[in-house]
Amino acid sequence: MRIAVFPGSFDPITLGHTDIIERGLPLFDKIILAIGTNSNKKYMFSLEKRLQFLSETFKNEEKIEVKTYKGLTVDFCKSQDAKFILRGLRNAHDLEFEKAIGQTNFKMSGIETIFLISGSGKSHISSTIVREVMRNNGDYSFMVPPAVRKK
Repeated sequence: MRIAVFPGSFDPITLGHTDIIERGLPLFDKIILAIGTNSNKKYMFSLEKRLQFLSETFKNEEKIEVKTYKGLTVDFCKSQDAKFILRGLRNAHDLEFEKAIGQTNFKMSGIETIFLISGSGKSHISSTIVREVMRNNGDYSFMVPPAVRKK
C-alpha cells in the first residue's frame, strides 16, 4: 500500500493545500493529513478547530485520514507505515527550503519526499497571508475551503 503523509500546521488549511492534496490522491492509496504540534508556536486556530477544518473539507474522501503528531515527521511516517512525504512548492524559495528538509528526511529514514508544484492561480496563497487578511477583516474567502469560510 502506498501511504503518504502530508504534514503541516494547517493554520488554517488553504486552497493551496487542497490543490496539492487533491492532485496527490491518484498517486497514493492513502494520504494522511498530519497536523504537527509545536508547543513553541502560537497558532491562530486551536488544534481541535484545525482538525475540524481538515475533517470537514475531506469528509467524502475515503483515501484521506486526519491525524496529529509531535516530534519528527519521519518518526510519525514510520509509525504509520508511510513511505512518502507529500509537499507542495509555490516558488523557488519553497524549493530550496523543502529540498533541504527532504534530503535530511531521506538520509535519516529512507522516506522519499514527493513534490508537487502549486496549480495555476494558487501559488500566492499561504496560511500566513490568510491569517493576516483574517486579522484585518479582509476577504479571505477566495483562499480557503468552505469549512474555513464558516469559521
